[in-house]
Amino acid sequence: MRESSVAGVRTDKWLWAARFFKTRSLAARACELGRIVSNGQEAKASREVRIGDLLQVKTAAGEFQVEVMLLSAVRGPAAVAQTLYRETETSWQLRLKLAEERKAMPRFEGWREGKPSKRDRRQLDRLRGRFDFSTRRENSR
Repeated sequence: MRESSVAGVRTDKWLWAARFFKTRSLAARACELGRIVSNGQEAKASREVRIGDLLQVKTAAGEFQVEVMLLSAVRGPAAVAQTLYRETETSWQLRLKLAEERKAMPRFEGWREGKPSKRDRRQLDRLRGRFDFSTRRENSR
């Protein structure tokens, strides 16, 4: 259901419908924390969004700068949600650059939960130089 251009839609409802947030309560919380800026001012969840508004949205996926193209108060498929806004060129370029930087960074996989496995223990011992499994003897410290 699309609204007319005269009426506005609540910010939290529009952000949810545009699929920036999974729930309306998460969208409202983002507004409370100041992660949503509308036309240069921090937006409250109850503030109405109108066509042509410029929103800056900070989410876990990144920072978006979008122009509101259509209004909707209902959540639909992702393809429909993408028609509600148009991301600015600078925002898109910045997100693309940050994604490339993340891919270039080395990955670190943390330890598994719980006790180390037998294989992990052997690797730790080998790393610490405590036991040489090839000769089955303790190394001198």
